[in-house]
Amino acid sequence: MIIILIRTIILYGIVLFMIRLMGKAELAEMEPFQLVVILMIAELAALPMENTDVSLMNGIVALSALLFIQVLISFISLKSERARLLFCGKPSILINRGNIVEKEMKKLRININDLLEALRSNNVSSLDDVDYAILETNGDLNVIPKGGARPLTPRDFQIPSTIQHMTLPVIVDGVVYKDSLKELNLSEDWLKKQLKQNSIGSYKDILFCYMDENDSLHIHKKNDKGV
Repeated sequence: MIIILIRTIILYGIVLFMIRLMGKAELAEMEPFQLVVILMIAELAALPMENTDVSLMNGIVALSALLFIQVLISFISLKSERARLLFCGKPSILINRGNIVEKEMKKLRININDLLEALRSNNVSSLDDVDYAILETNGDLNVIPKGGARPLTPRDFQIPSTIQHMTLPVIVDGVVYKDSLKELNLSEDWLKKQLKQNSIGSYKDILFCYMDENDSLHIHKKNDKGV
């Protein structure tokens, strides 16, 4: 009994330490590979607690290996766009400019009732009020309502509210999103001219660049507050 108690306390401390190392952001919105790691951590930690025949050190080594894999994948995903697509996938647009993207819904095995339920969870009662609905890689559904269905803001009293397109990332961590440029009907030459006007010579100098719904380009340089 005492041995089990000691094992439980030790493993609890180790698992708590591992979860803290994984970071708050990853726990708040887990990607698929992160969820797998969490499930495996729970299983591996339970084995030495339930069965005293299982070596405690073997359990600690297995848990440490999982932590290393988790941190390594997170680091690679942070630095490589291809790795992010491999491990996390990419967001799926279920409603595009007010039209249901049936092909994407079939691909994700989502029916109309599932979509309506998700919209209601976002306080949207009618499909006619939705401009875009994006299923994020963590499973959350983000809804962008049409201009007439959006809550009023102080800016709406001065400028008419019209959404022509959703906010799209153009450059993320030095990588150009060519699909976004295509969606915006913009060329890479145009993008380079915009960067040159802001005294930026390389994509690698940019942490995040995006085009908002008002066709304004926003640039945030690395180690900078943005322009």
